[in-house]
Amino acid sequence: MNIINSISRFHHLVSLPEPLHPLISVVSVADMRFTDNTIWEHFALGFYCVSLKKGILGKVRYGQQYYDYDKGLMTFVAPRQVQALDAPHDDMLGPDAGTGRALLFHPDFLYKHPLAAAIKNYGFFSYDVNEALHLSEKEEKNIAEIFQKIEEEYQHIDRHTQDIILSQIDLLLNYSNRFYERQFITRKAVNHDLLTRLEKLLAEYFDNPRNLQNGSPTVESLADKLNLSPHYLSDMLRSLTGQSAQQHIQGKLIEKAKEYLSITNLSVAEIAYRLGFEYPQSFNKLFKKKTNISPLEFRQTFN
Repeated sequence: MNIINSISRFHHLVSLPEPLHPLISVVSVADMRFTDNTIWEHFALGFYCVSLKKGILGKVRYGQQYYDYDKGLMTFVAPRQVQALDAPHDDMLGPDAGTGRALLFHPDFLYKHPLAAAIKNYGFFSYDVNEALHLSEKEEKNIAEIFQKIEEEYQHIDRHTQDIILSQIDLLLNYSNRFYERQFITRKAVNHDLLTRLEKLLAEYFDNPRNLQNGSPTVESLADKLNLSPHYLSDMLRSLTGQSAQQHIQGKLIEKAKEYLSITNLSVAEIAYRLGFEYPQSFNKLFKKKTNISPLEFRQTFN
């Protein structure tokens, strides 16, 4: 795999001039020229990349997932995420191939700033490429203006430059959070279909004792079956139900536990083992956390 650690190296590989700042750059998609396509078949960046793109002929692939950029959207890539770029021909990117801009910033640029820790809370950096952010015309204008301000700011480097740029990146990420929440709402029909499929998967899992012997389903396994990234699944569920994917799984687990407690004579320990818990104490702790009473106290309400 090819790891492109520096922004300067990236500029060189796509035939752009040397960046004005070593740790941050805003680049025009139309100005890029991919002169060595073999590098992009399997690569990772050593820095963050936030892109706003339209009408790109090439397709980016994460794993087996593809997404083209013909409608205009934003994507977010964290350092060391493995990617692949399928190019139809050597000079696939140019003025006629599409428009857009990409903000590149190295983790070192965030050093000693609160954003260095806060950026880990933005789940969309872990979304798959097919879970990109689709912007309205007004939203796109807001993002484009931030890109422009960042580009203008690093052209005149002084002691205020870093703080001003970081405040703009912080604004960009907060806007992106807001726009993703809007996207979850406006795509409710699609998301409710995903929720229905998730409920079916959980029902099938918990109704099969053999499955439960291996423990509860994981967020990762469910997301994989739904062709979603774990972070996207969790954020989507939170927007629809107020609960994360893990909380949703735990809720289904407690429902199954209540069923066993109310209609069987199995001991609490036996129920814990049937639900995949290695230790009954762990089951007791989770049950009480979710219901405010112990499993035995819940069973006694039926006597």
